[in-house]
Amino acid sequence: MGQKWNICKIVCVMIKVEVGKVAKKHGKWVGKIEKSHEKQVGKVAKLMHNRVGKVAQYRSEVKEMIERSAKSAVEEWLSNGTDAFLLTGARQIGKTYLIRQCLKENEYPYLELNFIEQPELIEIFSGAKNAKELLMRLSLVAGKTLEKGKTIIFLDEIQEFKDIVTRIKFLVEEGSFRYIMSGSLLGVELNDLRSAPVGYMRIYDMYPLGFKEFARAVGVGTDILELLENNFKNRIPVDDYVHTKMLDVFYLYLIIGGMPEAVDTYVKTNDLAKVAQVHEKIIRLYKKDFSKYEVRYKLKLREIYDAMPGQLDQKNKRFQLNSIEKGISYDRVANDFLWLKDAGVVIPVYNVSEPKLPLVINENRNLFKLFFSDVGLLTSCYSNQVKISILNKDRSINNGAFFENVVAQELLTKGHREYYFNSKKQGELDFVVE
Repeated sequence: MGQKWNICKIVCVMIKVEVGKVAKKHGKWVGKIEKSHEKQVGKVAKLMHNRVGKVAQYRSEVKEMIERSAKSAVEEWLSNGTDAFLLTGARQIGKTYLIRQCLKENEYPYLELNFIEQPELIEIFSGAKNAKELLMRLSLVAGKTLEKGKTIIFLDEIQEFKDIVTRIKFLVEEGSFRYIMSGSLLGVELNDLRSAPVGYMRIYDMYPLGFKEFARAVGVGTDILELLENNFKNRIPVDDYVHTKMLDVFYLYLIIGGMPEAVDTYVKTNDLAKVAQVHEKIIRLYKKDFSKYEVRYKLKLREIYDAMPGQLDQKNKRFQLNSIEKGISYDRVANDFLWLKDAGVVIPVYNVSEPKLPLVINENRNLFKLFFSDVGLLTSCYSNQVKISILNKDRSINNGAFFENVVAQELLTKGHREYYFNSKKQGELDFVVE
Protein backbone atom coordinates (compact mmCIF):
# COMPACT_ATOMS: atom_id res chain seq x y z
CA MET A 1 0.00 0.00 0.00
CA GLY A 2 2.88 2.38 0.85
CA GLN A 3 4.28 2.15 -2.67
CA LYS A 4 0.92 2.97 -4.22
CA TRP A 5 0.57 6.06 -2.11
CA ASN A 6 4.08 7.23 -2.97
CA ILE A 7 3.12 7.24 -6.64
CA CYS A 8 0.45 9.85 -6.04
CA LYS A 9 0.99 13.37 -4.80
CA ILE A 10 -1.77 13.41 -2.26
CA VAL A 11 -3.05 16.31 -0.28
CA CYS A 12 -4.86 14.73 2.65
CA VAL A 13 -6.95 17.03 4.74
CA MET A 14 -8.01 15.40 8.03
CA ILE A 15 -10.57 17.73 9.47
CA LYS A 16 -9.71 18.77 13.00
CA VAL A 17 -10.34 21.73 15.21
CA GLU A 18 -6.69 22.68 14.64
CA VAL A 19 -7.49 25.87 12.68
CA GLY A 20 -4.48 28.15 12.62
CA LYS A 21 -2.78 26.32 15.52
CA VAL A 22 0.66 25.09 14.58
CA ALA A 23 1.89 22.70 17.22
CA LYS A 24 2.64 21.80 20.79
CA LYS A 25 6.03 20.38 21.63
CA HIS A 26 6.04 17.83 24.44
CA GLY A 27 2.71 19.26 25.64
CA LYS A 28 3.97 22.84 25.91
CA TRP A 29 3.64 25.75 23.54
CA VAL A 30 6.90 26.46 21.77
CA GLY A 31 7.82 30.07 21.66
CA LYS A 32 5.81 33.24 22.07
CA ILE A 33 4.88 35.82 19.53
CA GLU A 34 7.67 38.29 18.77
CA LYS A 35 7.50 41.75 20.30
CA SER A 36 7.31 43.23 16.84
CA HIS A 37 3.90 41.65 16.51
CA GLU A 38 2.46 42.84 19.81
CA LYS A 39 0.54 45.65 18.16
CA GLN A 40 -0.99 43.15 15.74
CA VAL A 41 -2.14 40.98 18.64
CA GLY A 42 -3.73 44.03 20.23
CA LYS A 43 -5.53 44.74 17.00
CA VAL A 44 -6.99 41.25 16.95
CA ALA A 45 -8.13 41.70 20.55
CA LYS A 46 -10.05 44.81 19.58
CA LEU A 47 -11.51 43.42 16.40
CA MET A 48 -12.63 40.17 18.01
CA HIS A 49 -13.92 41.59 21.31
CA ASN A 50 -15.83 38.39 22.11
CA ARG A 51 -16.48 35.03 20.51
CA VAL A 52 -19.31 36.36 18.35
CA GLY A 53 -17.19 39.31 17.25
CA LYS A 54 -18.69 42.70 18.09
CA VAL A 55 -17.69 44.27 14.81
CA ALA A 56 -20.50 46.80 14.99
CA GLN A 57 -18.38 49.17 17.09
CA TYR A 58 -15.46 48.85 14.66
CA ARG A 59 -17.39 49.58 11.46
CA SER A 60 -15.04 52.42 10.64
CA GLU A 61 -12.31 49.83 10.10
CA VAL A 62 -14.43 47.79 7.69
CA LYS A 63 -14.45 48.93 4.07
CA GLU A 64 -17.79 49.71 2.43
CA MET A 65 -17.14 47.06 -0.17
CA ILE A 66 -16.31 43.58 1.00
CA GLU A 67 -12.93 42.80 -0.51
CA ARG A 68 -13.19 39.85 -2.87
CA SER A 69 -10.41 37.71 -4.32
CA ALA A 70 -12.07 38.03 -7.73
CA LYS A 71 -11.56 41.79 -7.66
CA SER A 72 -7.92 41.53 -8.76
CA ALA A 73 -8.95 39.46 -11.80
CA VAL A 74 -11.56 42.02 -12.86
CA GLU A 75 -9.17 44.93 -12.35
CA GLU A 76 -6.37 43.17 -14.26
CA TRP A 77 -8.74 42.77 -17.21
CA LEU A 78 -9.84 46.40 -16.96
CA SER A 79 -6.18 47.46 -17.11
CA ASN A 80 -5.09 45.53 -20.20
CA GLY A 81 -7.73 43.07 -21.42
CA THR A 82 -8.65 43.11 -25.10
CA ASP A 83 -10.87 40.03 -25.02
CA ALA A 84 -14.29 39.77 -23.35
CA PHE A 85 -14.46 38.94 -19.64
CA LEU A 86 -17.09 36.70 -18.04
CA LEU A 87 -17.60 36.46 -14.28
CA THR A 88 -19.62 33.36 -13.52
CA GLY A 89 -20.89 31.59 -10.41
CA ALA A 90 -23.98 30.75 -8.38
CA ARG A 91 -26.73 33.23 -7.61
CA GLN A 92 -26.32 35.80 -4.84
CA ILE A 93 -22.51 35.71 -4.57
CA GLY A 94 -21.97 39.34 -5.56
CA LYS A 95 -20.95 39.16 -9.23
CA THR A 96 -22.94 42.18 -10.45
CA TYR A 97 -21.98 44.31 -7.46
CA LEU A 98 -18.28 43.53 -7.88
CA ILE A 99 -18.18 44.42 -11.58
CA ARG A 100 -20.17 47.61 -11.07
CA GLN A 101 -17.97 48.68 -8.17
CA CYS A 102 -14.72 48.01 -10.08
CA LEU A 103 -15.95 50.06 -13.04
CA LYS A 104 -16.89 52.96 -10.76
CA GLU A 105 -13.73 52.86 -8.67
CA ASN A 106 -11.54 52.89 -11.78
CA GLU A 107 -13.70 55.61 -13.36
CA TYR A 108 -14.39 53.78 -16.60
CA PRO A 109 -17.36 55.03 -18.65
CA TYR A 110 -19.71 52.07 -19.01
CA LEU A 111 -23.11 50.99 -20.24
CA GLU A 112 -24.93 48.40 -18.13
CA LEU A 113 -27.50 46.17 -19.84
CA ASN A 114 -29.53 43.51 -18.01
CA PHE A 115 -31.19 40.71 -19.98
CA ILE A 116 -33.78 40.09 -17.25
CA GLU A 117 -34.74 43.70 -16.56
CA GLN A 118 -34.59 44.55 -20.28
CA PRO A 119 -35.97 41.46 -22.10
CA GLU A 120 -36.05 43.40 -25.37
CA LEU A 121 -32.28 42.95 -25.47
CA ILE A 122 -32.74 39.34 -26.54
CA GLU A 123 -34.47 40.47 -29.73
CA ILE A 124 -31.91 43.22 -30.27
CA PHE A 125 -29.03 40.75 -30.07
CA SER A 126 -30.65 37.89 -31.95
CA GLY A 127 -32.07 40.05 -34.74
CA ALA A 128 -28.87 41.85 -35.68
CA LYS A 129 -27.24 40.55 -38.88
CA ASN A 130 -23.71 41.64 -37.97
CA ALA A 131 -21.68 43.46 -35.35
CA LYS A 132 -22.18 46.88 -36.97
CA GLU A 133 -25.95 46.54 -36.91
CA LEU A 134 -25.90 45.26 -33.33
CA LEU A 135 -23.83 48.24 -32.15
CA MET A 136 -26.22 50.62 -33.87
CA ARG A 137 -29.11 49.03 -31.97
CA LEU A 138 -27.19 49.18 -28.68
CA SER A 139 -26.50 52.89 -29.15
CA LEU A 140 -30.26 53.47 -29.37
CA VAL A 141 -30.85 51.48 -26.17
CA ALA A 142 -28.05 53.34 -24.39
CA GLY A 143 -29.62 56.76 -24.81
CA LYS A 144 -26.17 58.30 -24.60
CA THR A 145 -23.00 58.55 -26.65
CA LEU A 146 -20.75 55.48 -26.51
CA GLU A 147 -17.08 56.46 -26.78
CA LYS A 148 -15.18 54.09 -29.01
CA GLY A 149 -12.12 52.69 -27.30
CA LYS A 150 -13.29 53.96 -23.90
CA THR A 151 -16.81 52.84 -23.02
CA ILE A 152 -17.08 49.36 -21.53
CA ILE A 153 -20.32 47.49 -22.14
CA PHE A 154 -21.47 45.46 -19.13
CA LEU A 155 -23.89 42.67 -20.02
CA ASP A 156 -25.62 41.18 -16.97
CA GLU A 157 -27.80 38.05 -16.58
CA ILE A 158 -26.55 36.73 -19.90
CA GLN A 159 -27.98 33.27 -19.19
CA GLU A 160 -31.23 34.63 -20.66
CA PHE A 161 -29.67 34.77 -24.14
CA LYS A 162 -28.46 31.37 -25.28
CA ASP A 163 -26.39 32.59 -28.25
CA ILE A 164 -24.34 35.14 -26.35
CA VAL A 165 -20.99 33.39 -26.97
CA THR A 166 -21.33 33.70 -30.75
CA ARG A 167 -22.39 37.34 -30.58
CA ILE A 168 -19.54 38.28 -28.26
CA LYS A 169 -17.04 36.74 -30.68
CA PHE A 170 -18.23 39.05 -33.45
CA LEU A 171 -18.25 42.11 -31.18
CA VAL A 172 -14.70 41.45 -29.93
CA GLU A 173 -13.51 41.07 -33.52
CA GLU A 174 -15.16 44.38 -34.44
CA GLY A 175 -13.12 46.06 -31.70
CA SER A 176 -14.95 49.33 -30.98
CA PHE A 177 -15.69 48.51 -27.33
CA ARG A 178 -14.77 46.12 -24.58
CA TYR A 179 -17.28 43.75 -23.00
CA ILE A 180 -17.60 42.42 -19.47
CA MET A 181 -20.37 39.99 -18.55
CA SER A 182 -21.90 38.11 -15.64
CA GLY A 183 -24.70 35.63 -15.14
CA SER A 184 -26.02 32.76 -13.06
CA LEU A 185 -26.88 29.16 -13.98
CA LEU A 186 -24.48 29.52 -16.91
CA GLY A 187 -23.31 25.93 -16.64
CA VAL A 188 -26.95 24.90 -17.02
CA GLU A 189 -28.09 27.34 -19.69
CA LEU A 190 -25.04 27.78 -21.92
CA ASN A 191 -23.71 24.40 -22.97
CA ASP A 192 -21.00 25.86 -25.21
CA LEU A 193 -19.74 28.31 -22.61
CA ARG A 194 -16.36 26.63 -22.01
CA SER A 195 -15.82 26.05 -25.74
CA ALA A 196 -15.55 29.75 -26.58
CA PRO A 197 -12.71 30.35 -29.06
CA VAL A 198 -9.38 31.05 -27.37
CA GLY A 199 -8.57 34.75 -27.41
CA TYR A 200 -12.15 36.00 -27.52
CA MET A 201 -13.26 35.49 -23.93
CA ARG A 202 -11.72 34.72 -20.55
CA ILE A 203 -13.85 33.13 -17.84
CA TYR A 204 -13.40 33.63 -14.10
CA ASP A 205 -15.31 31.44 -11.64
CA MET A 206 -16.46 33.29 -8.54
CA TYR A 207 -17.57 31.68 -5.27
CA PRO A 208 -18.95 32.71 -1.86
CA LEU A 209 -16.43 34.33 0.47
CA GLY A 210 -13.72 31.96 1.64
CA PHE A 211 -12.50 32.10 5.23
CA LYS A 212 -9.73 34.60 4.50
CA GLU A 213 -12.14 36.96 2.74
CA PHE A 214 -14.59 36.56 5.62
CA ALA A 215 -11.93 37.34 8.21
CA ARG A 216 -11.06 40.56 6.38
CA ALA A 217 -14.75 41.47 6.14
CA VAL A 218 -15.31 41.23 9.91
CA GLY A 219 -12.26 43.36 10.58
CA VAL A 220 -9.21 41.11 10.92
CA GLY A 221 -6.32 43.13 9.54
CA THR A 222 -4.24 42.13 6.54
CA ASP A 223 -1.14 42.26 8.75
CA ILE A 224 -2.59 39.60 11.04
CA LEU A 225 -3.53 37.36 8.10
CA GLU A 226 -0.07 37.76 6.59
CA LEU A 227 1.49 36.92 9.94
CA LEU A 228 -0.56 33.73 10.21
CA GLU A 229 0.27 32.73 6.65
CA ASN A 230 3.97 33.33 7.22
CA ASN A 231 3.91 31.31 10.45
CA PHE A 232 2.17 28.44 8.71
CA LYS A 233 4.62 28.37 5.80
CA ASN A 234 7.62 28.50 8.10
CA ARG A 235 6.15 26.18 10.76
CA ILE A 236 6.41 28.89 13.43
CA PRO A 237 4.10 28.54 16.45
CA VAL A 238 1.25 31.03 16.65
CA ASP A 239 0.63 32.84 19.91
CA ASP A 240 -2.07 31.08 21.94
CA TYR A 241 -4.13 34.25 22.29
CA VAL A 242 -4.11 34.93 18.55
CA HIS A 243 -5.00 31.32 17.88
CA THR A 244 -7.98 31.48 20.25
CA LYS A 245 -9.32 34.67 18.69
CA MET A 246 -8.95 33.32 15.15
CA LEU A 247 -10.82 30.21 16.21
CA ASP A 248 -13.64 32.51 17.31
CA VAL A 249 -13.66 34.01 13.80
CA PHE A 250 -13.67 30.54 12.25
CA TYR A 251 -16.61 29.30 14.32
CA LEU A 252 -18.46 32.49 13.46
CA TYR A 253 -17.76 31.75 9.79
CA LEU A 254 -19.41 28.35 10.24
CA ILE A 255 -22.62 30.19 11.18
CA ILE A 256 -22.56 33.13 8.78
CA GLY A 257 -20.79 31.57 5.81
CA GLY A 258 -19.67 33.53 2.78
CA MET A 259 -22.78 34.75 0.97
CA PRO A 260 -22.07 38.51 0.64
CA GLU A 261 -25.50 39.67 1.80
CA ALA A 262 -25.26 37.49 4.92
CA VAL A 263 -21.77 38.81 5.74
CA ASP A 264 -22.79 42.40 5.07
CA THR A 265 -25.89 42.00 7.26
CA TYR A 266 -23.78 40.72 10.14
CA VAL A 267 -21.16 43.47 9.80
CA LYS A 268 -23.85 46.16 9.81
CA THR A 269 -26.19 44.73 12.48
CA ASN A 270 -24.25 42.16 14.53
CA ASP A 271 -27.56 40.24 14.49
CA LEU A 272 -27.39 36.52 13.70
CA ALA A 273 -31.19 36.32 13.51
CA LYS A 274 -31.15 38.74 10.58
CA VAL A 275 -28.36 36.69 9.00
CA ALA A 276 -30.61 33.62 9.26
CA GLN A 277 -33.33 35.51 7.40
CA VAL A 278 -30.89 36.22 4.57
CA HIS A 279 -29.98 32.52 4.37
CA GLU A 280 -33.66 31.55 4.22
CA LYS A 281 -34.25 34.05 1.42
CA ILE A 282 -31.34 32.70 -0.64
CA ILE A 283 -32.47 29.09 -0.21
CA ARG A 284 -36.01 30.08 -1.28
CA LEU A 285 -34.53 31.68 -4.40
CA TYR A 286 -32.55 28.53 -5.16
CA LYS A 287 -35.64 26.37 -4.75
CA LYS A 288 -37.57 28.67 -7.05
CA ASP A 289 -34.95 27.93 -9.71
CA PHE A 290 -35.24 24.23 -8.88
CA SER A 291 -39.01 24.28 -9.41
CA LYS A 292 -38.69 25.79 -12.88
CA TYR A 293 -36.24 23.16 -14.07
CA GLU A 294 -37.95 20.27 -12.29
CA VAL A 295 -41.05 20.87 -14.37
CA ARG A 296 -39.08 21.28 -17.59
CA TYR A 297 -36.76 18.29 -17.18
CA LYS A 298 -38.54 16.19 -14.52
CA LEU A 299 -35.70 16.41 -12.04
CA LYS A 300 -35.60 15.79 -8.27
CA LEU A 301 -33.59 18.85 -7.33
CA ARG A 302 -35.46 19.90 -4.19
CA GLU A 303 -35.51 16.36 -2.83
CA ILE A 304 -31.73 16.12 -3.22
CA TYR A 305 -31.07 19.57 -1.74
CA ASP A 306 -33.35 18.95 1.24
CA ALA A 307 -31.69 15.59 1.93
CA MET A 308 -28.14 16.96 2.01
CA PRO A 309 -27.97 18.19 5.65
CA GLY A 310 -29.11 14.80 6.94
CA GLN A 311 -26.68 12.97 4.70
CA LEU A 312 -23.74 15.10 5.83
CA ASP A 313 -24.68 14.40 9.44
CA GLN A 314 -24.09 10.67 8.93
CA LYS A 315 -20.82 9.06 9.94
CA ASN A 316 -19.36 8.55 6.45
CA LYS A 317 -21.25 11.51 4.90
CA ARG A 318 -21.73 9.63 1.62
CA PHE A 319 -24.96 10.58 -0.15
CA GLN A 320 -27.47 7.73 -0.03
CA LEU A 321 -29.83 7.62 -3.00
CA ASN A 322 -32.51 5.98 -0.87
CA SER A 323 -32.87 9.31 0.92
CA ILE A 324 -34.67 10.75 -2.11
CA GLU A 325 -36.50 7.63 -3.31
CA LYS A 326 -36.28 4.04 -2.15
CA GLY A 327 -34.67 1.72 -4.69
CA ILE A 328 -33.79 4.49 -7.16
CA SER A 329 -30.70 3.93 -9.34
CA TYR A 330 -27.90 6.44 -9.85
CA ASP A 331 -28.36 6.44 -13.64
CA ARG A 332 -31.90 7.69 -13.19
CA VAL A 333 -30.85 10.77 -11.19
CA ALA A 334 -27.32 11.39 -12.54
CA ASN A 335 -28.49 14.47 -14.47
CA ASP A 336 -30.11 15.87 -11.33
CA PHE A 337 -26.79 15.90 -9.49
CA LEU A 338 -25.03 17.30 -12.56
CA TRP A 339 -27.56 20.15 -12.76
CA LEU A 340 -26.96 21.12 -9.13
CA LYS A 341 -23.19 21.07 -9.68
CA ASP A 342 -23.40 23.11 -12.90
CA ALA A 343 -25.67 25.63 -11.18
CA GLY A 344 -22.95 26.12 -8.56
CA VAL A 345 -25.12 25.27 -5.54
CA VAL A 346 -23.44 21.99 -4.52
CA ILE A 347 -19.90 20.59 -4.44
CA PRO A 348 -19.63 16.88 -5.28
CA VAL A 349 -16.64 14.96 -3.92
CA TYR A 350 -16.31 11.58 -5.66
CA ASN A 351 -14.91 8.36 -4.28
CA VAL A 352 -11.73 6.82 -5.67
CA SER A 353 -11.17 3.10 -5.35
CA GLU A 354 -7.43 3.72 -5.02
CA PRO A 355 -5.42 6.93 -4.31
CA LYS A 356 -3.31 6.54 -7.42
CA LEU A 357 -2.58 8.88 -10.35
CA PRO A 358 -4.47 9.76 -12.40
CA LEU A 359 -7.28 9.89 -9.85
CA VAL A 360 -9.99 10.16 -12.50
CA ILE A 361 -9.27 6.56 -13.64
CA ASN A 362 -10.18 5.29 -10.17
CA GLU A 363 -13.25 7.52 -9.80
CA ASN A 364 -16.54 5.95 -8.75
CA ARG A 365 -19.20 8.36 -9.99
CA ASN A 366 -22.03 6.65 -8.12
CA LEU A 367 -20.28 7.04 -4.74
CA PHE A 368 -19.92 10.63 -3.58
CA LYS A 369 -20.32 13.20 -0.83
CA LEU A 370 -22.41 16.24 -1.63
CA PHE A 371 -21.52 19.52 0.11
CA PHE A 372 -23.22 22.90 0.07
CA SER A 373 -21.63 25.70 -1.95
CA ASP A 374 -21.60 27.75 1.26
CA VAL A 375 -21.20 26.52 4.84
CA GLY A 376 -23.58 29.21 6.13
CA LEU A 377 -26.39 27.79 4.01
CA LEU A 378 -25.65 24.33 5.42
CA THR A 379 -25.70 25.57 9.03
CA SER A 380 -28.95 27.45 8.42
CA CYS A 381 -30.66 24.10 7.84
CA TYR A 382 -30.10 23.11 11.48
CA SER A 383 -31.76 24.37 14.64
CA ASN A 384 -30.73 27.43 16.64
CA GLN A 385 -29.51 25.11 19.37
CA VAL A 386 -26.97 23.64 16.96
CA LYS A 387 -25.77 27.14 16.06
CA ILE A 388 -25.38 28.02 19.74
CA SER A 389 -23.44 24.80 20.29
CA ILE A 390 -21.12 25.71 17.41
CA LEU A 391 -20.40 29.14 18.87
CA ASN A 392 -19.79 27.54 22.26
CA LYS A 393 -17.43 25.02 20.61
CA ASP A 394 -19.51 22.24 22.13
CA ARG A 395 -17.78 18.97 21.25
CA SER A 396 -20.90 16.91 21.89
CA ILE A 397 -22.28 17.86 18.45
CA ASN A 398 -20.97 16.55 15.15
CA ASN A 399 -18.94 19.40 13.69
CA GLY A 400 -17.42 17.19 11.00
CA ALA A 401 -19.98 18.18 8.37
CA PHE A 402 -19.27 21.89 8.84
CA PHE A 403 -15.48 21.50 8.88
CA GLU A 404 -15.46 19.31 5.79
CA ASN A 405 -17.82 21.68 3.97
CA VAL A 406 -15.36 24.53 4.53
CA VAL A 407 -12.46 22.41 3.22
CA ALA A 408 -14.51 21.40 0.15
CA GLN A 409 -15.15 25.10 -0.56
CA GLU A 410 -11.52 26.11 -0.12
CA LEU A 411 -10.20 23.33 -2.36
CA LEU A 412 -12.75 24.19 -5.05
CA THR A 413 -11.75 27.85 -5.10
CA LYS A 414 -8.12 26.76 -5.60
CA GLY A 415 -9.14 24.83 -8.71
CA HIS A 416 -8.85 21.31 -7.32
CA ARG A 417 -10.98 18.41 -8.47
CA GLU A 418 -11.88 16.77 -5.18
CA TYR A 419 -12.07 13.09 -4.23
CA TYR A 420 -12.18 10.98 -1.09
CA PHE A 421 -10.92 7.50 -0.27
CA ASN A 422 -12.47 5.01 2.13
CA SER A 423 -11.28 1.47 2.79
CA LYS A 424 -12.07 -0.82 5.70
CA LYS A 425 -8.53 -2.21 5.55
CA GLN A 426 -6.54 0.91 4.73
CA GLY A 427 -8.56 3.65 6.43
CA GLU A 428 -10.16 6.86 5.20
CA LEU A 429 -8.95 10.09 3.57
CA ASP A 430 -11.56 12.82 3.73
CA PHE A 431 -10.08 14.61 0.73
CA VAL A 432 -7.65 13.51 -1.97
CA VAL A 433 -6.48 15.87 -4.72
CA GLU A 434 -3.75 15.77 -7.33
